[in-house]
Amino acid sequence: MRPVHLRHPAPAELPLLQDIERAAGLLFHGTGMAEIAEDEPLPLDRLERYRRDGRAWVADLGDGPVAYLLADPVDGNLHVEQVSVHPDTARRGIGRALLDHLAAGARAAGIPALTLTTFTDVPWNAPYYERCGFRRLSDDDLTPGLRAIRAREAAHGLDRWPRVCMRREL
Repeated sequence: MRPVHLRHPAPAELPLLQDIERAAGLLFHGTGMAEIAEDEPLPLDRLERYRRDGRAWVADLGDGPVAYLLADPVDGNLHVEQVSVHPDTARRGIGRALLDHLAAGARAAGIPALTLTTFTDVPWNAPYYERCGFRRLSDDDLTPGLRAIRAREAAHGLDRWPRVCMRREL
């Protein structure tokens, strides 16, 4: 495999991030979660805000992005809003490289943890993140910001399937 270069996306690459998200989402058809598979990616204006604010990263194997990660500050931590890897390049450590890159930057900035929300029963969701050093949080461990994220997700219909908040200490 060619080396992975992690960097911020260029403005012209934002539509590629949407393509990556659509391709990665198709894997959810095999889990009985067709609604997730067919959910539209973030619009370009929101992706541009992440890019402009320095909170978007891509993994590039030399021919352009094959994966991306978006992060938000939430309660003094960095929250992984989205991480997607194109299925053609999956299972090569690219998602983990993006997470580790975010963790290294957060650690250097004095941020204590990464957080995320994900589906519990999808192999490339909660079980994967546990292998990447995240632990599941109980409802009592949720910060106000994580509670607000979970409420938005529930309003969007994501609670039709079991979900969990997770945290990776830095």
